[in-house]
Amino acid sequence: MNIHEHQAKEILNKFGISVLNGVVIFDTKDLKKKIKKLKSTNLILKAQIHAGGRGKAGGIKVVKDFKELKKEAEKMLGKVLITHQTGKSGIKVKRLYIEESCDIAKEFYLSCLVDRASSKIAFISSAEGGMDIEQVAKNNPEKIITVKLNISKSVNKENVQKIIKPFDLPVKLEKQAFDLIQSIYKILIEKDANLIEINPLILTKNNNLLCLDAKINFDD
Repeated sequence: MNIHEHQAKEILNKFGISVLNGVVIFDTKDLKKKIKKLKSTNLILKAQIHAGGRGKAGGIKVVKDFKELKKEAEKMLGKVLITHQTGKSGIKVKRLYIEESCDIAKEFYLSCLVDRASSKIAFISSAEGGMDIEQVAKNNPEKIITVKLNISKSVNKENVQKIIKPFDLPVKLEKQAFDLIQSIYKILIEKDANLIEINPLILTKNNNLLCLDAKINFDD
């Protein structure tokens, strides 16, 4: 079972993972009322569909004011997005997610999944954030780190260091990274998920780790 990005972020936030402030809309008439909850006029508008590749299909837009937001939201809501994961028929956009923007210094890839072949939990990390991880694996496999763990209550410090190694984070961010890994692992175990993917995980210019895009899958 898949859930939408905004639903995944609600779960991540409940477990202490930092996400950007955002609101969901099902009707553009609600735009003005909903965005009052946001603190910025620079916003990211995202189509909510169960498929990757939204950006290339026109499903993600950065807007600078309400006029531009309203224009793009009206175009996007009800649009059929065709991506490499939807097939030729595409998927109709029935809800939008609007969130505050931020200043990005770096983008990373991070996921945690159940590796059924080994009966272990696997963390996959890469400095190639925002990219299609399958393409990175095909073209630059050396840029991906996979750490497989036996199921336990938490992830030990040694394994956390292995997982975050591709990010090359400053020492002062190691505590943030450690807490992030523990929270992701806890969600996978407690919520009985089979995949948690953060792509990209971003390092902001004021040295915070934030989830910019997220996906959580559950067994049907």
